[in-house]
Amino acid sequence: MARAAKSSAPLISVVVPVFDEEGAAPGLAREIAAAFEGRNHEIIFVDDASRDGTRAALGALKTEIPPTARPGASQELRPEPLGPHRDSGPRGEVIVTLDGDGQNDPADGPKLVDALLAGPPDLALVGGERVKRQDSHAKKWASRVGNGVRKRLLKDTANDTGCGLKAFRRDAFLRLPYFDHIHRYLPALMLREGYQTAFLPVHHRNRETGVSKYTNLGRLWVSLSDLYGVMWLQSRSRLPGQVDEI
Repeated sequence: MARAAKSSAPLISVVVPVFDEEGAAPGLAREIAAAFEGRNHEIIFVDDASRDGTRAALGALKTEIPPTARPGASQELRPEPLGPHRDSGPRGEVIVTLDGDGQNDPADGPKLVDALLAGPPDLALVGGERVKRQDSHAKKWASRVGNGVRKRLLKDTANDTGCGLKAFRRDAFLRLPYFDHIHRYLPALMLREGYQTAFLPVHHRNRETGVSKYTNLGRLWVSLSDLYGVMWLQSRSRLPGQVDEI
């Protein structure tokens, strides 16, 4: 299928990273298509070298969720491998991310987008905050500790940066320094660039298929390493603050 011209780029790009999510990905793609029906959007599943049938299952859905030609209400499903590719990546003005395990509810995505578009010009990110989390006690405890430490040190006002459901402006994101696992630090980095952020409650669901790809210890190690790096970036902020001309 030929790619759309730049002039017809979608308003919204829904980006979902997946790794060995053959069971969850097809149903999630259908839910996303239903949630954003009537909106100009594309759905991008980024496959991180899955070893199961994830890519094949998503590829088969391209006939079930085909592009539509209605002005202002088009859609496109694009399963893509992870890595740099010519003409790949999200093209929308607004990027929506959510986890590929099905625990984020795609129905919450449009309300984050609407809040972002209705906000002031410097509002760059609206993040989800999971309510009634459907995780183990150990995972919820580790998340509370991690969020508390990060929020106190970075002062990013975010209660739940581990929530994969976020909506943010593509142009603002492209101003940020890039590193792996950046999603936990998007609020802090957006504030560093002088943007505003906001947060809304979102649903959280049980994982129905597959298994978690991270342990609490592994997640904690990565988070602490990145935390120090973001603190360093904040100390080297390019924003001068108040400037008086005399």
